[in-house]
Amino acid sequence: MIDIENIVFDTVAKAIKVEYPTAHIVGEYVKFPPRFPSISIVETDNSVYERTQSNSIENHADVTYEVNIYSNKSSGKKSECKAIAALIDNVFATLGFSRTMLQPIPNVDDATIYRIVGKYRAVVSKNNEIYRR
Repeated sequence: MIDIENIVFDTVAKAIKVEYPTAHIVGEYVKFPPRFPSISIVETDNSVYERTQSNSIENHADVTYEVNIYSNKSSGKKSECKAIAALIDNVFATLGFSRTMLQPIPNVDDATIYRIVGKYRAVVSKNNEIYRR
C-alpha cells in the first residue's frame, strides 16, 4: 500500500503552526475539539489507481484528505476559519493536490462553533510523487 499520510499531515500541520502556533491539529476526526482553532487532517480514501496497476502490483494510489477547521471566537470565527482554509488550500495545492470541496458545515452539537470542511484529492506514485487528478 502506498502511504503518504504522515508526510501530508506533517507538511500541512507545520504550515498551520507558523501562522497559528496555539492551534490544535490532529490526524483524526474530533467531534468536540478541546481548544480552538482546531484542525483535523484525515486521509479518508486511499485506493489503488487501477489504470497503472500491473500484475496486481500497485504503482499509484488515489488519495483523498478531509480537513475540518473549527473556531469558537466570539467575534470573527468565520474569518478565522476562512483564513486557515486559505492557508491549508495553498499547502495542498503546492503539494500537488486539487481541492474537490470547501464549504461551511453547521455544527449542530454547538452552534457557537463555526466549521468549514475541505476535501483534497491527488494520485500518488509508489515513489511518493504526487500528481493532480
